[in-house]
Amino acid sequence: MKKVKLLIGFLCLFSGYVAAAAPASADKDVAKAVDHLTQAMLTKDIPELQKLTADSLTYGHSSGKIQDKKAFIADIENGTSAFKTLEMQNQTITVSGDVALVRHHFSAQALKGTEVIPTEIENFQIWQKQKGQWLLVGRQAFKF
Repeated sequence: MKKVKLLIGFLCLFSGYVAAAAPASADKDVAKAVDHLTQAMLTKDIPELQKLTADSLTYGHSSGKIQDKKAFIADIENGTSAFKTLEMQNQTITVSGDVALVRHHFSAQALKGTEVIPTEIENFQIWQKQKGQWLLVGRQAFKF
C-alpha cells in the first residue's frame, strides 16, 4: 500500500511538471514563429511568409489599412512594404490552448523607394496552432 501511494505521488508530481512545462515550450515555439515571420518580411522570403500565415489572415496596418494574406504577401514581394531594418522589441506572449496572443513594439527603418522612414509602432498578433504549426491569423498595428 505504501508503494502504491508513493507511485501515485510521483505520477501526480510528474504530471504537474509536464503541464507546467508545456506552456513554456509553446511560448518558445511562438517566439520562434514570430522571429521567422520578422526575418521573412525583412528578407522578402515569400515561401516562408506563405508557410507562416493562415489562409484566413487579416493583417491590419497602423494607418487603418486591412489586408488579406494575398495582399500582405504581394506588398512584401513587390516592395510596397520594404525594410532596411526590422525588429520586434519588448515582446510578450500569452498562450491559451491553440491560440497565442503576441504584443510587441515594431521598430523599423521602412523603405519608400530610396527614402528611409523610421517606423515605431505597437503590434498585436494572433497566432493559432493549425496542423501542428503556429500560423499568424491576425495582426493589428497601432500608433502609440
